[in-house]
Amino acid sequence: MEKKIPPNSFISKGFVISNMFDVTAEHSISEIKSNLITNDKTGGNFIKGVEETFKSLFGLPNLRIGFSVYNSKDEQFERVSVSGVNSFILQKKKVETCNEALCKSSYSKLIDHNHYFVISDVDKYYKLSNGMAPYKVLHDQKIKSALLAPIAKDGQLLGVLELVSDKANDLNSVNVTKLDDVIPYIVSAVLRSIQEEENLIDAVIQNECTSVHPSVYWKFKEEAKRFILDDMEGLQPSFREIVFDEVYPLYGQVDIQNSSQERNMAIQRDLMIQLSEIKQIMTEVWQKYGLPIYEELIFRVDNHLDEIKEVLHTNSEQAIFDFVQEEINPVFQHIKKSDTQIQNLLLSYEAKIDKGTGSYYDHRKNYDQSVMLINKKLASVIDRKQEEAQLMYPHYFERYKTDGVEHNMYIGDSITGARAFDLLYLNNLRLWQLQVICEMENKHYDLKSKLQVQLNVASLILVYNGSLSIRFRMDEKRFDVDGTYNARYEIIKKRIDKSYIKGTNERLTQAGKIAIVYSQKKDELEYLRYIKFLKSKGYFSGKIEIVELEGLQGVSGLKAIRASILYKSTKEKDKTYTYEDLMLELNK
Repeated sequence: MEKKIPPNSFISKGFVISNMFDVTAEHSISEIKSNLITNDKTGGNFIKGVEETFKSLFGLPNLRIGFSVYNSKDEQFERVSVSGVNSFILQKKKVETCNEALCKSSYSKLIDHNHYFVISDVDKYYKLSNGMAPYKVLHDQKIKSALLAPIAKDGQLLGVLELVSDKANDLNSVNVTKLDDVIPYIVSAVLRSIQEEENLIDAVIQNECTSVHPSVYWKFKEEAKRFILDDMEGLQPSFREIVFDEVYPLYGQVDIQNSSQERNMAIQRDLMIQLSEIKQIMTEVWQKYGLPIYEELIFRVDNHLDEIKEVLHTNSEQAIFDFVQEEINPVFQHIKKSDTQIQNLLLSYEAKIDKGTGSYYDHRKNYDQSVMLINKKLASVIDRKQEEAQLMYPHYFERYKTDGVEHNMYIGDSITGARAFDLLYLNNLRLWQLQVICEMENKHYDLKSKLQVQLNVASLILVYNGSLSIRFRMDEKRFDVDGTYNARYEIIKKRIDKSYIKGTNERLTQAGKIAIVYSQKKDELEYLRYIKFLKSKGYFSGKIEIVELEGLQGVSGLKAIRASILYKSTKEKDKTYTYEDLMLELNK
């Protein structure tokens, strides 16, 4: 009292009878509620404010707070992804399993029964437990007393609130009851944060994986507004299918050649190296111990080697993996425990085994990384160029990565809405597509020497004469052609890159050439005009073939132009030529 109202700091006349109440707890709880309700929890100021309030509530100026999230799926504690929020039981780790972070007693109280766990004297229990968790991690941080409070809802643990002090007995079984009035508000805040995080995750997934292309967003927006109005009027709203009629499709791909064979070759090499090393170790073991079972295992290893030496069968990889996991690895583990000399060979072998796949993964890794790099570079070219194309005339665009990069485009009056459509814009987009695929080929040409596996690519364009309708498939979150007749276009797309030149065993797609597939004579003349124009701009060498294709299942009468690409550094090309440039060139 004298500290707050010092003597001689006031004059008293008469008598004053007053009742004074300690409202520290009520005020602190109110402050905690206010801090937890705030939407801005991204900075350290929020944590500092909550910490100051807890100091006031407990009357401990040295109190610090932390929080760790409980992941019930993996039974582990995780650090909160908010700046300024620490965890004392995790210290510098991002995640740790509950069994490793807690002792049996603390695990039982916090996780099994959702009760407070108080450590009034950390040093004492650190010595008594011989440095067990969680005492060791607290002791290493010079924490003397700690209170771990479970944040749970309906018996489901959400996280742990951590209160710590640098003085022993500051936190004890008596003052722990001060949390009882605060915990419900913390639970509500944590639940709200979890929901906000889930919403953010959903938004990211939607943005990255199933976002609506800007060219058709207006149509989805109109339908969403109608849906909301119907709902407000008490009707039973349903989101109607989005359809665009009379649009012109364009399809193209830059595909990695012989990807299946290259992948199988990488698998074959890895398996042969692994089996050869296993045979070497097993031979050492057999010569040393002379057990017939070891000789039998060597015989089976040889059988697997002979089986994959010439060709890799469909089930060979899985069969060898199972053989190694179930029969070789247990023998290796047994030998490693009893033989120091062989142990060194086994340690050398195990160091070469990839932890993710459980097998030798050198050649496959090189192949996978080469494919990933090719896809990344090719996609970057068409993504950048696509932004320019949208400025010429808006159209729907999607691209996806497989063993290479494929793209679909649809252009037409129904997609753009207000802006009038003319076939000039279709011709312009066709010319643009041809240029961009040439640039993607040039990007690969620059990249090829840097790849660990020097894979080739082959390019193809499918020309469809006429318009069709596309419908947004709600289940697949993508557009697809609408109607039985239009389905022929999709059939051609899926089969065309595997087609052969009529009367030969020669594949249509070849490295160094763009194959342009069509069925109408006027399309042939149109693309020959484009190729002649782009040859003058340095895109093609001038070698052109016109070939007829073998009939595909359900499709016949297709022809193709194959034009040889003129490779130059991609730095030399950054200009896109329009249909107007073509017409000016032709009219000179």
